[in-house]
Amino acid sequence: MNKSNTFKNMLLLYRGLPRPVYVLFFATVINGVGIFVYPFLVLLLTQYLGYSDAWTGLFLSFTAFAYLPGSLLGGKLADRIGRKKVMVAGQLLASAMFAVCGFLGPSKLVPLFILLNLAFDGITDPARGALLTDVTNHTNRQASFSLTYLGHNLGFAFGPILAGLLFYRAPQWLFFGNAIAAFIATLFVIGNVPESKPDQKAIEESLKSDNAEKAVEGGLFKALLSRPRLLIFAICATFYSFAYAQALFALPLYTTALFGQKGAALYGRMMSINAVVVVFSNTFLVMALRKKHPLRNIAVAGIFYTVGFMCLGFASSVALLYLLTITYTLGEVMEATNSQYYIANNTPLNHRGRFSAVFPLIMGFGHAIAPLVGGVVSTHYGLKPLWLMVGVTAFIGSVGIWVLYWIEAKKKS
Repeated sequence: MNKSNTFKNMLLLYRGLPRPVYVLFFATVINGVGIFVYPFLVLLLTQYLGYSDAWTGLFLSFTAFAYLPGSLLGGKLADRIGRKKVMVAGQLLASAMFAVCGFLGPSKLVPLFILLNLAFDGITDPARGALLTDVTNHTNRQASFSLTYLGHNLGFAFGPILAGLLFYRAPQWLFFGNAIAAFIATLFVIGNVPESKPDQKAIEESLKSDNAEKAVEGGLFKALLSRPRLLIFAICATFYSFAYAQALFALPLYTTALFGQKGAALYGRMMSINAVVVVFSNTFLVMALRKKHPLRNIAVAGIFYTVGFMCLGFASSVALLYLLTITYTLGEVMEATNSQYYIANNTPLNHRGRFSAVFPLIMGFGHAIAPLVGGVVSTHYGLKPLWLMVGVTAFIGSVGIWVLYWIEAKKKS
């Protein structure tokens, strides 16, 4: 295939997708532009509110426990009462919590409302994931997930730059801006996305089939046991989430340690580079790797994580920091565009909301403990040894997924 045909196919990758996918794409772009708080949460807690690195690490680990009940509740409600209702309600409540933070200023109550935001955000995410799975199929699902992921990063390419400019000038507007963008995105969904929850007839017809999305009679525990490969995959992916979480916790601390107050703006530019690389590599990588087994692609992503994060401990120049950002971002793209696809294709039709809640929680365990571990290691040993540990962790995850891929490939052959 020549270069012109390849480029044409890349442009056609997102053609003919279900209308709700395009609506969610535009809503995600709007929301992505306004993601101000979480990329700068470490600096907000340490420099704006005055907490220590260790306390901040403990708090960030505790945020996973705030997300947990919301996610489990959101997944169950999405399967019971509908995806759209749950997604809209959760997003509006989450936005309201950030608006409160903006009005509070540098108050010690701000962390409480950040936790409440995460709880409501936890309600939102499983419903969104289930909705996207409902309106797609095996043929267009990877392209659809890729497009919404692209939309997030199109917005995020601008968000951190704006947040970096606001951080020292008007930090309260990090919260206001985040809340306003999320509210606008939610209004866009309300008017343009229909409810997608499968009805009882669709579930009953699914029980007669023999595909990987076949419904499972019984509760969540029985459904999980019917998909052992997904459970093994989720455990391996936990090592990835531990590694990648340090881009939110350790990286802003590292850039400010190297460059002082200029480090916050540098970190914002690195996050924007992350988003730009996603935008420009996303479609190309999906086209190049779509015929490969998703587990193989995810295992390769771990190698990029290993190199990108481990070498950060030896980086002291801006140029090298940018290069390593590109490296681990390529791993992020390969993982993100294949993980959701692999999970969705193996999820029972009648448990999509609950699976969309449970598997991110299992896979996110590493993300939950990463700030706690990172805070302790950085406090006692410094940030450079932390990056070495992060690289090793990503490598362990990659090896585990390689093994799972070889087992599946052997079984198929």
